[in-house]
Amino acid sequence: MSRDLVVILTALNLEYQAVRRRLAGPQVHRHERGTRFEVGTVQGTSCRVALGLTNKGNHSAAVIAERAIQEFSPVAVLFVGVAGALWDTARLGDVVMATHVYAYHGGTSEDDGLKARPRVWEAEHGISQLGSHLARVNDWADDLPARGRAPQVRFGAIAAGEVVQNSRISAEAQWIRQHYNDALAIEMEAAGVAQAGHLNGAPVAIIRGISDRADGTKTSAKDRDGQPRAAANAAAFAARLAAELVAEQEQIAMSHIDGVPTADGFKKYVSNTAHNSTVGIMAGSVKESSVHVYADAKVMGPADLVAELDGFREQLKRHHVAGALDDDTYQEALADLGSAHGAAQEATPESSKRATMALKRLRGLIAEVPELVAGLAPLVVAAGEL
Repeated sequence: MSRDLVVILTALNLEYQAVRRRLAGPQVHRHERGTRFEVGTVQGTSCRVALGLTNKGNHSAAVIAERAIQEFSPVAVLFVGVAGALWDTARLGDVVMATHVYAYHGGTSEDDGLKARPRVWEAEHGISQLGSHLARVNDWADDLPARGRAPQVRFGAIAAGEVVQNSRISAEAQWIRQHYNDALAIEMEAAGVAQAGHLNGAPVAIIRGISDRADGTKTSAKDRDGQPRAAANAAAFAARLAAELVAEQEQIAMSHIDGVPTADGFKKYVSNTAHNSTVGIMAGSVKESSVHVYADAKVMGPADLVAELDGFREQLKRHHVAGALDDDTYQEALADLGSAHGAAQEATPESSKRATMALKRLRGLIAEVPELVAGLAPLVVAAGEL
């Protein structure tokens, strides 16, 4: 993971420019398949941002989001732009940060009508907590005219579909009202980005400025007024969130260098040299903890890595049997491990990259099991060195 970089994606050029204005020194970064990003730094911070344009729709957003995750291994992916408000719950110019995302077009058509088949992705807990904190601090917005109203940040569901919604009485509007009535806003990309983040183990935040009410009053003339303000507010909050996410990663990294206070008031220190590592624990005791030490680690060849992956499969099985991994997580973990296993056997530069990405996805799946994460860490490194 790149501890100082956050990916920010937008669907419209208007939204892209709103984010780009907050970056210092943006430089073009071209993906091997032609997708262009610009990498710059949030002004006044050490946070790097890889900015990309997805165009409209959940499908294209999912493809570009996954491409960005594999290219940059970011701290998080933020999708930033404008949206329509639902049920008058947010005012024009306000910012909505998704607590969860609905893909509202799923369903099955039967003789007695259309039945909903909802899909939903919840926001990562840490990002939600940080977003709530920044909303409480409330110092993220740009300076406003004396008579202007400061935008507010609201938290709730966002509905993502494949059409521009501009009616309160259409069949689409009634469908959303019936099945997704807790949604605060509606747009066309969040579900694709959320799924890409889920499949790749990358935290995702959806941040939308309210530009219209999706109620039949949306017009091109009103968009020319409402969209720039909404996009600017979303970009301001996203830039602050990105900077705070990177600052948290820096604090975590420093804690491993400077020592972390334990519950008993002692500190654990770790120092590393190029060829060996020394670990010292200054404490009366270590309770309910596991210490994993990798000293004089050798470079694994393809056969070594394949053997280690076979052993890791047994670790996954043991934790599944013990209840640490549920059935769905276990099956997805096995699939990612199988992909890495097959790529390691090929032993080519391209397969090395595939193995690394599969193991990074696996790391996201098992993030709640520290023992497995620690055991996987040297395998990720070895895959990258094949």
